Amino acid sequence: MKRISRVFILIALMAFGFSLKSGERPIHEIHSMLMFNFIKYVEWPADAKSGNFVIAVVGDENVASTIQNFYTNRTVKGQTVKVVNVDNVSEVNNAHVLYLSSNRSKEFETAIEKFTGKSTLMITDKNGLGKKGSCINFQEINGKLKFEINQESIKGNNLKVSNQLSSMGILI
Repeated sequence: MKRISRVFILIALMAFGFSLKSGERPIHEIHSMLMFNFIKYVEWPADAKSGNFVIAVVGDENVASTIQNFYTNRTVKGQTVKVVNVDNVSEVNNAHVLYLSSNRSKEFETAIEKFTGKSTLMITDKNGLGKKGSCINFQEINGKLKFEINQESIKGNNLKVSNQLSSMGILI
């Protein structure tokens, strides 16, 4: 019952956006929490369901450590989670999830070239990157954190997003 109430609270927060007023949770915690939940609502193809479930974080040590804490002693879809914290996209060879922080957005084109067509959920944090090909992009709208879902990019990377997640995001 407690888990169900947490899911409903999270859904409400995601649907209406997180307020970005000062004094609340740090943005890296909010991003990490949302990514943790995005993963639950995405389905990877069968060929991506072996070995470690790799989450690569580019350019944000705080997000990487928070995600690592979320997944300590947990698995994702039957796979052991491996969180990789790197400074640039060239250091990532394969990943189920690639988070590209706003301070590394200049590497977006490299990430697109490297991961388009692969079973990688690319999550970014810079206005405009959703329309340019990121699978999920965080965006601030009227002081609230929302997220865009690029349906073409999701499909092009052989991923499936549940209707629950699609209904909470801004579809592009």
